[in-house]
Amino acid sequence: MSAAPPPTSVRVDAWVWAIRLYSTRSAATAACRAGHVKVNGSTAKPALAVRPGDVIRAYTPAGERVVAVTGLIAKRTSAPIAQQHYDDRTPPPPPKAERPLGVLRERGAGRPTKRDRRLIERWRGRE
Repeated sequence: MSAAPPPTSVRVDAWVWAIRLYSTRSAATAACRAGHVKVNGSTAKPALAVRPGDVIRAYTPAGERVVAVTGLIAKRTSAPIAQQHYDDRTPPPPPKAERPLGVLRERGAGRPTKRDRRLIERWRGRE
């Protein structure tokens, strides 16, 4: 018996599941149907075929991911093997803006009064 030739294309929902962008195949299919997966800039249906060289933009629960297809994989394997089949082009997250320090109250002072809450909101710039 000879080994089967490598596939020339794979369904996009199976591929994003196999490289671990989504935790389940049904979650990957639902994301495609909802328009959260784009292939080369256009919205992808679950059965769209991906090929090496395609750029996939997926909106996952962990945030937006941009990956380029370097190899085809249809079955979910270990993470190190899955990483060989894509090139991660996700831009780094923007630096976190400095948050204002929390308002410190004296211990035992109780709940803030209405006046205190208004002052706190004014200090935070939410007025």
